[in-house]
Amino acid sequence: MNNRFLPIGIQDFEKLRTFNNVYVDKTRYIYELARTSSPYFLSRPRRFGKSLLLSTMEYYFRGKKDLFKGLAIENMEKDWVEYPVVKISFGANSYATHDKLLSVLDDMLNDLETKFGFEKNSEDPAIRLKHLIQSANEKTGKQVVILIDEYDKPILDALYTEYEEQNRQELRSFYSPLKDCDQYIRFLFITGITKVSHVNIFSGLNQLNDISLTQSYSSICGVSESELEKYFMPEIEALAQSQEMSIEETKAKLAQMYDGYHFTHNVEGVYNPFCLLKCFSDKDFGSYWFESGTPSLLVKTLQNQPLELTTIINGRKAKEDQFKNYDPDSKNMLPVIYQSGYLTIKDFDKAKRIYTLDFPNREIEDGFINILLKKFVTVPYDDLGLAIGNLCDALELHDLDKALNIIKSAIA
Repeated sequence: MNNRFLPIGIQDFEKLRTFNNVYVDKTRYIYELARTSSPYFLSRPRRFGKSLLLSTMEYYFRGKKDLFKGLAIENMEKDWVEYPVVKISFGANSYATHDKLLSVLDDMLNDLETKFGFEKNSEDPAIRLKHLIQSANEKTGKQVVILIDEYDKPILDALYTEYEEQNRQELRSFYSPLKDCDQYIRFLFITGITKVSHVNIFSGLNQLNDISLTQSYSSICGVSESELEKYFMPEIEALAQSQEMSIEETKAKLAQMYDGYHFTHNVEGVYNPFCLLKCFSDKDFGSYWFESGTPSLLVKTLQNQPLELTTIINGRKAKEDQFKNYDPDSKNMLPVIYQSGYLTIKDFDKAKRIYTLDFPNREIEDGFINILLKKFVTVPYDDLGLAIGNLCDALELHDLDKALNIIKSAIA
C-alpha cells in the first residue's frame, strides 16, 4: 500500500501514470474505438471519468507509447502513429451568458492556434475551427483527431435563462465544421452529461455513433465489479480493517453504497469511481457524490418542473426514447434525471422493449431524498406527521402511495 496512490481528481493521463497512481485499464476500449473512423458520442454522469478517458485517448493518438507500458493496448497496437490532436474541453468554466461562451471559445482557439503555429484568421469561432482542422492536416500530412469534452455545459449552465437559446445556436454554428471537414478527420469523440437533440446541436452530423447504451461499452467509464477486485484489493482490505468488518461485508457495503449503475440491460454493474476512491482514501462510507456539489442542471430542472418528482420514485417504466434524448423544448424531465446519474437501468422487458429505471445505490437514493427533496419540498409538521423522515421511511418500505401523498401534499 505504501507505493499505491489513488488518482482522486486527476484527469490527466500522463500525470496519473507518471506519479504511479492506480489506473483501471480501459485502453482496450480505446483501441477498439480507434480502429474505425466513426464519430462517437458518450453520455455519462458527472464524476464518472469522462475527462480521464479523453485524456487517455489524447496521449494514445499522440503516440506516447511509454505511458501505456503494462496496459492492454501496449500489445494490441503495433504502429503508434502520432496524429495532430485538437482537444476542446468546456468543463473548467461557467457559461451563464452568451458573452462568456464567446470569450471562452476565443481563448480555447487562441491556445490551439498557438499550439499548431497558426494565425487567427477570423472573429467567427466556426471559421477558425475549420481553418484549424484543415491547416493541421496540411501541416502534418495526417488526419486530425478531435476530442470534445462536456460539449453540453454551455447549454446546461444557461438552462431556463434568456441565454440558453443563444448558447445553443452558437454551439450549433461552432460544431458545424465537423461535418464539412470529415475528410480531414481521423477520429472524433464527444462526451457530455446529456444527449441534447442533434437537430439542435450537431446539425448535419447524423452519422454520430452514440455508444451511451451500447452493451460492449457499458464499462468504458467507472469501475466494474470485476475491476474492483482486480485493482483495489489492498484498499478493500484496509477499509475492512478500519471499519472492523470482514472482506465480504466490506464488499457488500461498497456495492450497496456506490455500485448499481447499468448503462444498458444485462451487463455488469458499475461503481461511481470518484465515490469509490474517496471511500478508500477516507476509509469511510461517506456520501461523496453529493458533497462534491449538486449538479446545476438537475436543480434548475426541479425548480422549473417540480410536479414531475412524483413520477420517478420507486421504479419508473420507460421506453428508450423517453430517457435517452434530452429535448430542451420538452417538459419531459426524465432524461435529465437519468443522465445526471440519479436513475439507472434496473430491468428490461425484451418483449415490450420497456426499461425499469430506479436509484442506482443507497448513496444516491439517500442523497436525492435528504438533500434535493428537502431543498424543493416543504414538508409540514402537522398532526399527520408529514415529515421528511416519513418520506424516507415510505420509500424504504416501498410504500409508493404514502410517498406520493407526502410529496403531493407538500407541493400542492
